[in-house]
Amino acid sequence: MFEIEEPRSGRELRVAIVAARFNRFIVEQLLEGALDALDRQGIDEERRALVWVPGAFELPTVADRFAASGRYDAIVALGAVIRGGTPHFDFVAAECASGLNRVALEYGVPVAFGVLTTDSVEQAIERAAPDQGNKGFDVTLAAIELARTLEQIDEHVDGLPEK
Repeated sequence: MFEIEEPRSGRELRVAIVAARFNRFIVEQLLEGALDALDRQGIDEERRALVWVPGAFELPTVADRFAASGRYDAIVALGAVIRGGTPHFDFVAAECASGLNRVALEYGVPVAFGVLTTDSVEQAIERAAPDQGNKGFDVTLAAIELARTLEQIDEHVDGLPEK
């Protein structure tokens, strides 16, 4: 039986990060966590890309462009959508999540959802803090693991005979 418990380190990956400028003071902390995760996984700076976009709503467009290129193994989307007094939060958060998920499924490239959706600035700061479990770090590790897992699945499937 073919099984992957923990993927091997595999080949060197290319990772694109798309970060929202809106609530930048929080997103910058998420980015620090993401870059720390890439450093710890040994992914060199020349194998990384970083693009800033206006807000979370624009993240899927740039993630789509990276995925369509076929040159990146994983994409990390970083942003912070904080609930306000209008339904704007619901529309932005839902469309961002839906768009990023569509990109992942359409292209078969892991797209990490590092977009905080919180009720308050305090909650967002807590989730982006380096000493309290930075979500940028967490989702980047998840994207790397999934990229390596998919690589192993592809190798396994390529070795199977035709039906």
